[in-house]
Amino acid sequence: MMWSLLLWTLAGTSGSFALETIWNPTRKAAYFNGDVHEAIMKNKTASFYSLCQRPVFFGNQPLRVDAQRVREFIGRTGEFKCNNIDLYSFKSHAELGSPTGEGSSSWGWEYAGRDFAIIAQSDGAAFAEILPSGELDYLGRLPRTQGAAASIWREIRVSGNIAVIGSEASNHHIQFFDLTKLLTITPAQKPKTFDPTTDASIFGGLPTGRTHNVVVNPDLPYVVSVGSAPRTSQFGAGLVFIDIRDPANPTLMGYQAQDGYVHDAQCLLYRGPDARFQGKDICYGYNEDTLTIYDVTNKANATIISRTSYTGASYTHQGWVLDPNDQRFLVLDDEYDEYDMAGLAKDGFPVTYIWDISDLTKPVLTGHYKSSVKGIDHNQYVANGKSYQSNYGAGLRILDVSSIPSDPTGAGVREIGFFDIYPEDDNATGGGIVDFVGTWSSYGLYKSGWILINTIERGAYVVKYTGN
Repeated sequence: MMWSLLLWTLAGTSGSFALETIWNPTRKAAYFNGDVHEAIMKNKTASFYSLCQRPVFFGNQPLRVDAQRVREFIGRTGEFKCNNIDLYSFKSHAELGSPTGEGSSSWGWEYAGRDFAIIAQSDGAAFAEILPSGELDYLGRLPRTQGAAASIWREIRVSGNIAVIGSEASNHHIQFFDLTKLLTITPAQKPKTFDPTTDASIFGGLPTGRTHNVVVNPDLPYVVSVGSAPRTSQFGAGLVFIDIRDPANPTLMGYQAQDGYVHDAQCLLYRGPDARFQGKDICYGYNEDTLTIYDVTNKANATIISRTSYTGASYTHQGWVLDPNDQRFLVLDDEYDEYDMAGLAKDGFPVTYIWDISDLTKPVLTGHYKSSVKGIDHNQYVANGKSYQSNYGAGLRILDVSSIPSDPTGAGVREIGFFDIYPEDDNATGGGIVDFVGTWSSYGLYKSGWILINTIERGAYVVKYTGN
């Protein structure tokens, strides 16, 4: 293996801290065989179980927050600390039809000026409409695949009008649901429980029916399973490509297993500055210890363009390109560096890593942003110069990342709004705790400006950034 090191002195920390961009890293056995991922899942499960024993866990109770918009500037909205964000509505997981009362992923769907939310829960997916008033109107749900156990690891994406739902539960497989069915639900039918056998199709080609995540390309009719089990299968828990031109009959297109387990990815038609890849289908993979970039134009023969790691890499979890029409930079979150007290995150304050991907063969770590509240960063999605981050107990954090192209050190990145979803840790040192509590995901990509927050133990919130 060839190692190349590039040192950068990064702004935004006390003193200086050198990070290494490590090209072609040697993969550690603990990542390759799944020990690291298994340890994280065990720690999460322990945290979730602990939550179930506490009074805070009221996802299975009919708690309501007044749906009338609560104004705030800098202060508190009810019990939740926040800034520049208005709360419009809330529904507990029980009100969203879940007996288990546990939430995880979320995604949105826009149709003819209407905004819909797909809310992942351990026992299925809830469907709701965000009304013009901001009220969350519960429409119904799609239960988990018959014969599959409940699992909080349920991930959702949308391709066109199709909801794509994956789960870590064995024999769940990947569900495909036509969201236009929501348009014909009458008031008398609400909430409607759909039949997972007759109202959804499945892709049953994964070895055990498990996938950690699902990924879509917004421009092309295919889905990617990432993190399927077991790692020893032909797929290697890597990228598994599924043709959904006929969503009722999804079929295998190919797979890419050379870098092993992929935890999450973003796939886009390439419109960036690297002329060698113009118009190609590119996937940016977050592979536990590396940012791995793939050319997946040929699904039967997808190839790796580059594998890159960095100082303090504990669990390269997820990331997002700043601009899909430019693709010069992306931001990346590491889920375990705070927990491991590694690198820049050794003090427990979440770090967002900034990457220059102008040369897809040699991505360069150019800078970082460090949160002011302790916690763990989990997922982030970027639109119009804003990164919408779900930082577990620290809640939704909105970052202005528009300065990165002109200053890739991250010195110009700033937090412009937050909604702290877990008040139980507000008085802790650093303003929060390093634990798997609070918000799993948020979806801030609606053109209307609504933001959906899905939490593990409480329910789903609709908020809006005020910009004040």
